[in-house]
This record gives sequence, C-alpha cells and structure tokens, in this order.
Amino acid sequence: MITETGKVVAVEGGKAWVQTIRNSACQSCAARSGCGQRVLASATGGRANQVRVANHLEARVGDQVVLAIEEAALLRASFLVYAIPLALMVVGALAGHHGSGGLDVFAMAGTMAGLGGGFAVARRLQGRSGDYEPRMVRIVPGEALNLSTNPTVF
Repeated sequence: MITETGKVVAVEGGKAWVQTIRNSACQSCAARSGCGQRVLASATGGRANQVRVANHLEARVGDQVVLAIEEAALLRASFLVYAIPLALMVVGALAGHHGSGGLDVFAMAGTMAGLGGGFAVARRLQGRSGDYEPRMVRIVPGEALNLSTNPTVF
C-alpha cells in the first residue's frame, strides 16, 4: 500500500479536500542523472497537491490524515492511462495505413482516432471503479506534520 500524509483544507459533505506536498526521492537515487522524474520534480518545485477523498473518518479542517492507495490499483490505473491508448493508437495507425493503400494522411487520421478512442475507453473503464481513488486510512494525532507552518517541505 502506498501512503501519503496530508492536511485537510476543506470539508464538503462526505468528502474532504486533502493537501499534500509532493516530495521527490531524487536526491537519494543512484539513477537521478538519467531519469525524467528528476526533471519533472525540479520543474514542479515541490508544489502542493489537493485531492478529494471520502471522509469516512469525519476528519475536520486542519487535521493531519494519512491517505493510501493499493499498489495494484496504481498499476491498473497506469495500464488504463498509458497502455490502452497506446495500443489503440498503433491499431488505428495500422488500420488507416493498410485501409488506404499506404497513404500517410489516413495513417495519421487512424492514429489520432485510435488515440482518442483509447482515452475514451480508459475514461469509461476508470469511471466504473472507485479502486483508483485514494482513501483516508487514519487521522494523525497531534502535530506530526505541520504543513501550515512549513508549506514548502521538499
């Protein structure tokens, strides 16, 4: 299970907005010189993220909470977002190319149609399951993490 600690910044009915600070493990990684994640982390500067989660623990604004998501759910979500659109893009390109007798314009149109269709399929499949949403697992007692006094934790 992958966990992240954050602070509740708003409560709306049975949902809570939780703010987390994006941390990067790049400083301790041996592959940091050739990794794209390092570039992405340095570009974002450790910005705060907000995520809306079910508030079944009845957390209040200002509470520190731990959010969690299953590793398998994260892998399935990655598959939906990357593999399905990519596969349908390739199928669309091949169909456009072969169906038109080798014209590049139709291959490009098939590529775009396949990619768009892949995103539509991924969105439809994602909407069927709440497994891809993080959930609040516990409220952290006391001042274990104080994002309000140190908002730029890296």
